[in-house]
Amino acid sequence: MKKRILWCILCACLVSTSLFAQEPALLSRVHDTEACRKWVDGQMEKMTLKQKVGQLFIYTLQPVTNQYSKNVLRKMVDDYGVGGLLFTGGELRKQVQMTNYAQAHASVPLMVTFDGEWGLGMRLKDTPSFPYNRVLGCIQNDSLLYEYGKEVARQCRLIGVQINFAPVADVDNNPNNPVINFRSFGSDPKRVAEKVAAYVKGLEDNGVMAVCKHFPGHGDTEIDSHNALPELNFDRVRLDSIELYPFKKAVEAGIGGVMVGHLHAPSLGEGPASISQEVIMHTLIDELRFHGLVVTDALEMKGIAGHDDVCARALIAGNDVVLSPLNLKKEIDGVMSALKKGRLSETDIDRKCRKVLSFKYALGLSSWKKVEEEGLAEKLVTPELLSLQQELSKAAVTVLKDSSSLVPLDLSVSGTVLLSVSPSLSEAYPFYHQLKQTFPVGWLHANVDSLDAVETRLRPTQRVLVALHSDKVEPYAALLEKLAKDKPLALICFGDMKMLEKIPEVVRHASTVILAHSDEKFVQRYVADLFLDNAYADGRLSIPLSGLFKAGDGLTVDPETPRQYSPEDVGMNASILSQIDSIAEEGIRLKAYPGCHVMILREGLPVYNKCFGSYTYEGKEPVKENSLYDLASLTKVTATLLAVMKLYDEGKFGLTDRVADYVPILKKTDKARITVQDLLFHESGLPAYWPFYEEAVDMKSCKGGLFRKKPDKNHTLKLAENVYACNDFRYNPEWVSHVPSAEYPLQVADSLFLRSDFSKNIVEQIVKLPLKGKSYRYSCLNFMLLKEMVEKIAGMPMDMYLDSVFYAPMGLRHTTFLPLRKFPKEQIVPSVETDFLRGGKLQGFVQDEAAAFMGGVSGNAGLFSTTQDVARIAQMWLDKGICGDRRYLSRATCELFTTLKSRDSRRGLGFDKPDTEHTDNSPCSPEAPASVFGHTGFTGTCVWIDPDNELIFVFLSNRTYPSVYEQNNLVRYNIRTRMQQVMYQSILH
Repeated sequence: MKKRILWCILCACLVSTSLFAQEPALLSRVHDTEACRKWVDGQMEKMTLKQKVGQLFIYTLQPVTNQYSKNVLRKMVDDYGVGGLLFTGGELRKQVQMTNYAQAHASVPLMVTFDGEWGLGMRLKDTPSFPYNRVLGCIQNDSLLYEYGKEVARQCRLIGVQINFAPVADVDNNPNNPVINFRSFGSDPKRVAEKVAAYVKGLEDNGVMAVCKHFPGHGDTEIDSHNALPELNFDRVRLDSIELYPFKKAVEAGIGGVMVGHLHAPSLGEGPASISQEVIMHTLIDELRFHGLVVTDALEMKGIAGHDDVCARALIAGNDVVLSPLNLKKEIDGVMSALKKGRLSETDIDRKCRKVLSFKYALGLSSWKKVEEEGLAEKLVTPELLSLQQELSKAAVTVLKDSSSLVPLDLSVSGTVLLSVSPSLSEAYPFYHQLKQTFPVGWLHANVDSLDAVETRLRPTQRVLVALHSDKVEPYAALLEKLAKDKPLALICFGDMKMLEKIPEVVRHASTVILAHSDEKFVQRYVADLFLDNAYADGRLSIPLSGLFKAGDGLTVDPETPRQYSPEDVGMNASILSQIDSIAEEGIRLKAYPGCHVMILREGLPVYNKCFGSYTYEGKEPVKENSLYDLASLTKVTATLLAVMKLYDEGKFGLTDRVADYVPILKKTDKARITVQDLLFHESGLPAYWPFYEEAVDMKSCKGGLFRKKPDKNHTLKLAENVYACNDFRYNPEWVSHVPSAEYPLQVADSLFLRSDFSKNIVEQIVKLPLKGKSYRYSCLNFMLLKEMVEKIAGMPMDMYLDSVFYAPMGLRHTTFLPLRKFPKEQIVPSVETDFLRGGKLQGFVQDEAAAFMGGVSGNAGLFSTTQDVARIAQMWLDKGICGDRRYLSRATCELFTTLKSRDSRRGLGFDKPDTEHTDNSPCSPEAPASVFGHTGFTGTCVWIDPDNELIFVFLSNRTYPSVYEQNNLVRYNIRTRMQQVMYQSILH
């Protein structure tokens, strides 16, 4: 009967208190409470009073496997019946062996505890570690802290550990604290509490008890409790708002354990908190309503060790478990003496013992299994662990300031040098290498013996990136300060954030300051990607840096959300400009396109930049800043015309030169007299279109031909009015294969590969086509021939030429032919759901059939890009050939090509232009002046450049999705021209 009463008392404490506070989550997940009670009763029945006392002790030992250590361990388990073990450190294999040895000999299963504040690596050699809490405190996404706790729990269970003495819930608000500092999540009690709660939940949801420490708060002290007794001389209001706050939130989150520190807080109670009834019973249990396990900090510490009968006093004060007493026999005897003298009652011991046993049951110790040693190291280090370690480190990266907008870098500006402050260049190489792969950057190693030479070398540079890999930064302070005052300088700290306090003037004058916290290779590459506009950072400083930054400081860098400028700054009305939003959304409703991206620049600044809709009408993938679109005929100007202008600029040909002089196959044909200008004006006489792909089709497989005017059983695919395609046909195996090989290397669809020389066949087909007079006729074939001319003159494939001369040096990282070679399919917007010719979805493959069968690189189509990259090319034209600090084309060439207009059509030299006489047929809005130049694309793209108003309008969409042959609602409802109209109406006069 007495046992049942005690069990009811325990249940009342642990369960019914949930009416007032969160009960320990571990106990709440015990589904079969009757089984738990029976197991606890069974253990209690076979224990003497002294053995019950032993259950309240955790013994500390080293994981040494010699016979002496095993004998000591047997004595602690057999003679004293200790309830748990704490291994101080050492080797994983030996700890597991000693754990198995101890559990095998224990009559009551042991709680194996661990002190792993930053993972197993804190105590065990060659086991995983995680970033310190100070670093993790910079993370904004607390779900990562949950995942961290979850992973630590997995590792603990693997090695036979049930309790982790973590996390530290102290607030790091005293920079002179000698022991907490980097172990805390930060100086903001609220953020510390949030991190503590997330980690605790991750740990305990996955079967390992968390014990937060060091109650009532060890953060604002200047004495290490390992050496003496620190004091918290603060009033109760202050303690409630700072020190106690994270513990209160941890209790509300259902934490299983709280460790009481050896601290003196006079406003809470006299004497060390770890043996104070006022602190434990009154504050922690009664006020905070904590009903989990109360554990002392290690009782061997000098902050408490001078007290007599310390374990008895700790249990009397309200602790349930005492940790690491100096003399186990003496302390157990002291508890037994306290029982005899009535200072402790047997009821107290039974209640505490039952609580310990209940948690043992909740932690799975009622059915303990031997820890498997085989392959344990491999089980600890999984791909998921490595991924999480990287995610945590990346999420902690913090951009503290960026006054000169160096993040991301303007890749079109040359003269960038990386200065590495490191023991050697090898530590700094990953950062340099990642940058160097994308744009030219110089590299210097800072050496205290050659600072004058370094300064001389850096004097002519445009900007400097300083990478700090060493904490010995003081010798470089004068040089770095001088550089920071002279030019844009980015300071990247690949180490402890406190390093910055050593060079305060450098930090104040630096344009950009980034905390990377670590110089792990993957972190260096990630920070480089920040500069390259290819990574996200939203870290916030976890502690203040003296006189430099406040806790919480930090900027968000998002490649999907580039900087925008106020339209009013450049004479435009933002309210009117915002009307483009409703037009874009209307286009989606009218099925003009599933999604689009619109960008407007004025005077070189982005005043409007918004993404709408999704890749498809199903809406699973939203359009983002760096979503790649098939530019279709926009390729003509952003690729082929660029190359033509450059070669013309270099005097490689004249506009009246005959193309046959550079493309010999045209000689002695009716096309021998076609000039470069003819092709650019679309006045060559070539037909508007030709189905080159038919050469690759086995026409015998098409019953009734590939196309018919009326549908029948073999022709049900409607492509246009009175055009129906064959349902089922085969390709000619001479040209096409469904598997790649050396003979069929050119991929034109997911399972379709061409012979490498099919493009030659297309050119031969063009040569044989009849001309139809030299009046204006828009034709893709004109630019296909220009591509052939470019390659003959440049001596290399056009895509390689463009990449080396324009795209790479201009920093156009998202502009490319054959995008699947560089980008994941998920980043590329599909153009067609089911293509009749190639079958299946076209995502990453050019929609235009002629360009596709040219191998994906053609003069008329094939280029993929983003609005930002297209806008940069347009800005280069608007700036008369200059991008960044470099000239790509002469002013004269730019003016010639952007102003010269055909006498017979609205066309310019390669560019399209407004039709100012017949505005209803114009590709631009009626407000567009005659000086505007640009182009449109079949997939629903356009770029228009207005020199008079210094405007650039870029519109990218996939209006051909799901089907090329649906009605062109983009044109029907004048979506693009109406947007342009709003753009012009927003100009303030």
